[in-house]
Amino acid sequence: MRVAVTGTPGTGKTTATERLETDLDVIHLNDVIREEGLSEGVDEERDSVVADMDAVAEWLDGRDDVVVDSHLAHNFDADRVVVLRAHPDEVVDRLTERGDSEAKALENAESEALDVILSGAVERHGRDAVYEVDTTDRDPDVVAAEIAAVIDGEREPSAGEVSFVEWI
Repeated sequence: MRVAVTGTPGTGKTTATERLETDLDVIHLNDVIREEGLSEGVDEERDSVVADMDAVAEWLDGRDDVVVDSHLAHNFDADRVVVLRAHPDEVVDRLTERGDSEAKALENAESEALDVILSGAVERHGRDAVYEVDTTDRDPDVVAAEIAAVIDGEREPSAGEVSFVEWI
């Protein structure tokens, strides 16, 4: 089984997957991209690494029984996709607290309000494979337990239940 844990930067993916109790191996894909040189350079305007998506797909090929954590994870094969969501104001707070510029934080908050990651996940994997988890004001251990419930088949798909469009 391959489970993707994805979401806009600042929604709590890495924090939750670090606390996840599962027999599956957890792959922090952004670390792999940096460590394995699976990039095409740096987007200077956004101050971020540009992943070589073909190289990442090739690296993931044959890796099963894993949880793949990244805002890019929904772009690759997965049996289940967990989309972590957070209110855009929370995204701004979390990203600026970790040192991102206000412009970058606001761009990600807008992306969150417009359901960009969720839409991409549903388009690639279908509604029946996508599970939304709202992380706003929630303890990371509780979020990790929600992800574990998805992995264990104890939760129904839930795409489209969270909306922050009013933030726009």
